[in-house]
Amino acid sequence: MRLSKPRVKPLERDSLDDAQREFMSRFEEPWFNIYKTLINHPDLFRRWLVFANHVLGKSTLPAREREIVILRIGYLCRSGYEWGQHVLIGRGSGLSDEEIRRIKDGPGALGWSEVDRLLLTATDELRDDAHISDATWQGLARHFSEQQLMDLVFTVGQYNLVSMALNTLGVQPDAGLPGFDV
Repeated sequence: MRLSKPRVKPLERDSLDDAQREFMSRFEEPWFNIYKTLINHPDLFRRWLVFANHVLGKSTLPAREREIVILRIGYLCRSGYEWGQHVLIGRGSGLSDEEIRRIKDGPGALGWSEVDRLLLTATDELRDDAHISDATWQGLARHFSEQQLMDLVFTVGQYNLVSMALNTLGVQPDAGLPGFDV
C-alpha cells in the first residue's frame, strides 16, 4: 500500500445520507472499501460504475485472460488494493498461484503460453507508451476478435485509472486480501 491511511475517508452506513444509502443498497454488505470511498462522490461513482461493470462483467475477453491483464496493470501501478482483489478473482477465473506470482515477472518470465505472453506484453506497452506495437497487435489478432482487442485496451485503461485512484485516495485493503507476496 502506498498510503497507510485514507486521504478520502470511507463512509460507513451511519454516515450516509438517504440518497447515498439507497445507492449503496445495490451492493452486498460488508461493502468494499473502494465503494465506501467512492460514495463520497455519488455522481462520479454512478457514472464510473457503468464502465467498470462492462470491463469486469460484460467484456468479450475470457475471464482468465482479463484477469492476467488486470493483475499485471495493478502490479505495474503498485496498487496493493487492486492486486489483492484480483488475486481472489483471478483464482476464481482459473489462474494458479504460480501464474499469479509469475505475472509480477512479466512477459519475459519462463512458462507463459504465446497468448499469455502477448497479453502481458500488450499491458506493458500500454502502460509504458499508451500504444500496443504492431507486432504485439498482430500476434494478439491471431487469437482474439476485434471486439476482444478493444476490450483489452479498455481493460488496461480502466484498471490503470482505478489503480491511480486507489493509490492516491489511500483506499485501504479490505479484510483478508492477499498482498504482493502471493
